[in-house]
Amino acid sequence: MKSGFVNIVGNPNVGKSTLMNLLVGERVSIATFKAQTTRHRIIGIVNTDDAQIVYSDTPGILKPSYKMQEAMLEFSKSALEDADVLLYITDVVETSYKNVDFIERIKKLRVPVIVLINKIDLSNQKQLEALATSWHEILPDAEIIPISAKAKFNIEPLQKRILELLPEAPPWFERDQLTDRPARFFVAEIIREKILLYYSKEIPYAVEVTVDEFHETDRDIKIHANIIVERETQKGIIIGHGGVAIKKVGIEARKTLEKFFGKKIFLETQVKVDAGWRNNSQRLEQYGYKS
Repeated sequence: MKSGFVNIVGNPNVGKSTLMNLLVGERVSIATFKAQTTRHRIIGIVNTDDAQIVYSDTPGILKPSYKMQEAMLEFSKSALEDADVLLYITDVVETSYKNVDFIERIKKLRVPVIVLINKIDLSNQKQLEALATSWHEILPDAEIIPISAKAKFNIEPLQKRILELLPEAPPWFERDQLTDRPARFFVAEIIREKILLYYSKEIPYAVEVTVDEFHETDRDIKIHANIIVERETQKGIIIGHGGVAIKKVGIEARKTLEKFFGKKIFLETQVKVDAGWRNNSQRLEQYGYKS
């Protein structure tokens, strides 16, 4: 039996969540075109006849501007501590000299590291070879694999290589378990995803979603969620003129939730103001940003 943690780290918007969902075969992480989409460390579990792979998606590595981003960075750092295999994702657009301190931490690891150069469909062979050479100089002990998560290129060989590198160990989780997160977490993430998609500028990044009611029967689920913002002006933008904007978020979130849970969803949302929550340690702990 093989079992272990395969942790995914990298800068914002390089395709970590898209890859995570591909590897797990289920939609466990938000994947949008906007940076800083993932805020928490999210686990997705894959079971085979003779292996259990515990994948872990993490927030993008960045220099924190406020306490929520500090907490996000700690989630990414924690992925270096328990990894049995580390996947560092970059792409053909970003430069290889970003996050020097984080790269130095990776150099000290005594576990297999795979550098994944994503979005190769946006590059050519010459550029790719130059990038691979650059990354080999930075992380000489790492394997380097070019991929396209969007086109699903090289994903199957990557999965095979991960299985080869996993240590022999008993499973960490029950064989029918998909993730370590409760259903309410995914409700909040799906609602937040719609806000990321339908609002611009700072609004999505000032939003948190909490679920205070989740009542499930054999046929349906009744949900009440709170959309938390930092200022009254943001509340007005989220609601929109005549409630049109918040209604659209609710409709789209309900559709996705029904696909996710396979049940009829009754969703109610309420917009609340929690001034300065992103810089409030007590609030961050309450909203799940402290491990």
